[in-house]
Amino acid sequence: MNIRRAEPKDLTKIQQCNLHNLPENYHMRYWAYSFITWPEVSYLAEDSSGRVVGYVLSSIEPDEQFPWLQVGHVNSLSVLRTYRRLGLAKRLMLLSQKAMIDSYNIEYIQLHVRKSNRAAFTLYRDKLGFQIHRKEVGYYGDGEDAYSMRIVLKPQSFLYHVFPVIYNFHPPASPITVFGSAAS
Repeated sequence: MNIRRAEPKDLTKIQQCNLHNLPENYHMRYWAYSFITWPEVSYLAEDSSGRVVGYVLSSIEPDEQFPWLQVGHVNSLSVLRTYRRLGLAKRLMLLSQKAMIDSYNIEYIQLHVRKSNRAAFTLYRDKLGFQIHRKEVGYYGDGEDAYSMRIVLKPQSFLYHVFPVIYNFHPPASPITVFGSAAS
């Protein structure tokens, strides 16, 4: 198994992996734009024959409330079913996270996960340290809700203490129910 930074030449293979696994699909134009604009932050896993078996597509965006603050965003993460439970998703995410920190000095990373996707939610929360930022009703094209999740990379930073609203990791007054139990 080889894990490396994704390149524009890999676009077709990555898109095939995306189409095979996920209902959320991007146009080739978006994939190309991401690889050209933020070439350091997206990775893929390939088997010995060069087949893409997993990938993470990430980008850098301005914060919603403070546009001068750049944040990381995981747009898509996918691993083919037969290659799951090998730690590939975690390794891809950690490589992307490190690249975002090293190249863009970001404060936090955000992502969205389907409310029904227990495996991904568990990966993000329990293995990678993401926390629920908010629930977004009807986020996906089919109407399913999403959890917007974040991980603060520099909790000791000046911004974290001066602008805690950016991070918004205080437990909500009424906990969000996740898979039958309250989560904060």
